[in-house]
Amino acid sequence: MQREAFTVLTRHNIMPLLGGYTPMLAGTFPLDIAVKGSDLDILCYWQDAEVFKQDVTRHFSGFNGFTLREAIINNQKSIIANFFADGLEVEIFGQNIPVKEQLGYSHMVIEYKILQQKGDDFKNKIIALKQSGLKTEPAFAQLLGLNGNPYLALLEYVL
Repeated sequence: MQREAFTVLTRHNIMPLLGGYTPMLAGTFPLDIAVKGSDLDILCYWQDAEVFKQDVTRHFSGFNGFTLREAIINNQKSIIANFFADGLEVEIFGQNIPVKEQLGYSHMVIEYKILQQKGDDFKNKIIALKQSGLKTEPAFAQLLGLNGNPYLALLEYVL
């Protein structure tokens, strides 16, 4: 799966096209827990929402299934684009917050540390839960016995 992701990113120059927005691949692919149907999550930092939307639309609107929407996520204006490249779904998620301060990045770092600490058996259980339809953070929360909102509980998990 990681090779497929790399091929899509390089074949379509996705990261260079987003270069002005400090793009970072996050989520399941860098953690090596992607399953069939996982999307490529790319975090971006924009300073001007309109310019970001124009750039994303200009570069990616020709791809199958292209959509662009705005949402308020954790009290932050977020711009989210989705499309398919070579059959793989790509999600570009941008906020006016440096990438390394975004929650998607924080989740990935915490999940990486947990995977390193817990080992391959835990990783395989996460993959199995994801294959059964569970999203990443709820899968981690379930295996770790965390209660409440899995996205928030994971951020508070003590290693």
